[in-house]
Amino acid sequence: MDTPRASWRNTTHDWASTVDLDHLAHIRRSPAAFAPGGTVHLILEVVAYAADEAESGKGGHCRITLLPDGSVAVADDGRGTDTRRDEDGNLVKKPVMATKDLRFFDHPHAPPLPDTHARRGMSVVAALSTWLVHTNRRLDGSWTQRYEHGVPTTGLQPVPDDSTTGTTVHFLPDERLPQVHGPLLDELARHLQSWQHLSLQIEDRRGT
Repeated sequence: MDTPRASWRNTTHDWASTVDLDHLAHIRRSPAAFAPGGTVHLILEVVAYAADEAESGKGGHCRITLLPDGSVAVADDGRGTDTRRDEDGNLVKKPVMATKDLRFFDHPHAPPLPDTHARRGMSVVAALSTWLVHTNRRLDGSWTQRYEHGVPTTGLQPVPDDSTTGTTVHFLPDERLPQVHGPLLDELARHLQSWQHLSLQIEDRRGT
């Protein structure tokens, strides 16, 4: 078993918390403030994590798929989200979806994403999605978890290993947010060029 959960060092998120309902509600009350530009901004929030890992390592690949039901899937080939076992043998995933990113959310000088708007973290994506499914593949196991409006609705559910690592964040943006159509698709493509360490691909399946 791992060391006690209380001793785990907080870097990007607070390991002691599983879900911060007040934080998620705060985001949902102001979608225009936290997702200026709508779905394009949410996609950039997700891709930023893959870009961080690619820049600190030896590069990486990320695929963005726009699906006919209006949902978006962002898949990368990184190490997967940090997942550990506590002193009681319980599986614990870093709470990236349902709690604030300690580096960015309340920081008055949070770095901008390529759309020039401040980066706030993955919880913005989860809170402003009707549903979100996070599939997480690591060397020591693979799991998936579903969220609705940022709140977990399942535990970590094991999925078969496929000899890969990485994360897939599949989400249906809140209907109040602008979708990725026409000029916004071109805008997204331009923004993605900012991350030179990450190979990016957009696949639009909405016309099939």
